[in-house]
Amino acid sequence: MKIEDQKEIISGFKHLELLANQVVEGFISGMHKSPFHGFSAEFAEHKVYNQGESTKYIDWKLFAKTDRLYTKRYEEETNLRCHLIIDNSSSMHYPKLKEGEPFYESKIGFSVLASAVLMNLLKKQRDAVGLSVYSDTYEYYAPEKGSDRHHRMVLNKLEDLLENQKVPKPTETVTFLHQIAEKLHRRSMIVLFTDMFQAGEETALFNALQHLKHDKHKVVLFHVIDEKRELNFDFDNAPRKFIDVETGESVNLFAENIKETYEKNVESYFKKVAMTCAQNKIKYVPVNVGANFEKILTTYLVEKQMFG
Repeated sequence: MKIEDQKEIISGFKHLELLANQVVEGFISGMHKSPFHGFSAEFAEHKVYNQGESTKYIDWKLFAKTDRLYTKRYEEETNLRCHLIIDNSSSMHYPKLKEGEPFYESKIGFSVLASAVLMNLLKKQRDAVGLSVYSDTYEYYAPEKGSDRHHRMVLNKLEDLLENQKVPKPTETVTFLHQIAEKLHRRSMIVLFTDMFQAGEETALFNALQHLKHDKHKVVLFHVIDEKRELNFDFDNAPRKFIDVETGESVNLFAENIKETYEKNVESYFKKVAMTCAQNKIKYVPVNVGANFEKILTTYLVEKQMFG
């Protein structure tokens, strides 16, 4: 069942684990009907065969069904450690949603649900997951573990992030990405959710992203934005007061007067982000939080970034 059909259930974020389970089950079920047979229900017990590996553990029965080579995995195998990082600054709690709108259509909501879905998949693979949350402080850190108790603790923290912030919190992405990078000593996959709004600190921000790649970590950046307003600056031309949600500073202006310049500068900046990621072999996933959640995440998963 698609999550759009579950709005009555999922508008309340206390059902985060239920919703994550539904998304994962739908994804796995969909893989049975697609060419990507490697993501079927067996994926927790198998991994893709890579050329050059021993053929001793190839599952030939699965090969007969899928026409693809997989080797059997064993319970004691943990082939991945994953550390999730979420920017919890005030800009991530934009846009402010109307009553009845699903929570995952805000930037923080998308980040939380996507994290819960990835955790669910990783748990099925018996992999270890950790979490860091930052804003103007390093709010939370949990190391990578695979136990049920740890999984529940991290899910509870994710739910807490969906509470509306009453105090403006600026972003200290550069500072805390460096700190997090120093904490991760064993090779891991790092998944970062942020809107990348760190005005005037482009070079320092890109250096922090590079730091995450040390020790051969695999890094994925989910760049979450509200495309309509933050990229396309789609406002009518009535006089408006624009308020910085992190500093409280405001300015009165007509949107049309700066629309062209704003769009040009933002587009240029986003291209720099994407280019920096490409140069550093960081998987860049641009996310418009108003778009279809399942399509965004499934597209990412099908590219085998999670399991490759």
